[in-house]
Amino acid sequence: MSTCATVSRDFDEPVSGTAATARTWLLLEQPGPWGSRALTSSHLDPVLGRALENAARGTGVRVALIRRPGRHADLGTPAPRRVFAAHTTPGSAWLHTAAVDDPGELLGLDLGALGRGDHRGFDAALGGEPHIGAPLALVCTNGKRDRCCALLGRPLTAELTASGVHGIWEVTHLGGHRFAPTVLVLPYGYAYGRAGARGVREVLHGVREGRIVVEGCRGSSAWERPGQAAELAVRREARVYVADALSVVSTDGAAPHWEVTVAHADGRRWRVVVTQGAALPPRPESCAASVLGTPARMDVGSVRELAPAGRH
Repeated sequence: MSTCATVSRDFDEPVSGTAATARTWLLLEQPGPWGSRALTSSHLDPVLGRALENAARGTGVRVALIRRPGRHADLGTPAPRRVFAAHTTPGSAWLHTAAVDDPGELLGLDLGALGRGDHRGFDAALGGEPHIGAPLALVCTNGKRDRCCALLGRPLTAELTASGVHGIWEVTHLGGHRFAPTVLVLPYGYAYGRAGARGVREVLHGVREGRIVVEGCRGSSAWERPGQAAELAVRREARVYVADALSVVSTDGAAPHWEVTVAHADGRRWRVVVTQGAALPPRPESCAASVLGTPARMDVGSVRELAPAGRH
């Protein structure tokens, strides 16, 4: 039986405009097994997990669990947990980290402020500080969410770790199981699908240089999906690869048709037409789906550079 990832790859389903949306990511280290809804079905206290889910709702923060690649035994003994917070908005992207003895300390965070890009509360409450070192590459490996994530994600983390790549973590959920292995790279928040070890190394090398690799890119989590597709289209059209160079400044319209304005830090602007279509023929959107579906795809119709203000 074919997996959802195999079918998506065979149909050459486009990955652009399919990234999860989150301005800020809050990541808590949690060893041991993960269930389908990991915040409430893992060795993390489910009451705490539910409280974090509720606190994050509407703030622009996405909470996920992470663990180091390899064996996932949870010995049940208290140990410091690594916590990361990353804000992905261009021009103000940052990645901070802390160690906590009690994950309940996260309930003291002002997630609204984190969602707006203010890390001061995170630092004050948890003793956080800027993360110094390699950027993070989060690989979804949650087989209880979808078997493709485990079958394809875990070998990828093992290969990257064995080859000495730093900053590799397993994560509970990034969306888009059918694009496995799926990877999110922080601090800039660009997601990738059908990732291979060589490609991840190239992406991480680019991030260290402040540069975005567009091959295999699903989009930036800072934007909604039409904006993700539009921003990537401008990067390809104008050959703009500097990480903080582009921002989505407006999205006009509603499904299935939008006009998205993308601005460069140097003042240039583009108008991008994005249309929502259906991925055909019908295919499994996940291995657990009982019926075939036609997942939404973001198709870019045109990319037009706008004349500078005052010029006609």
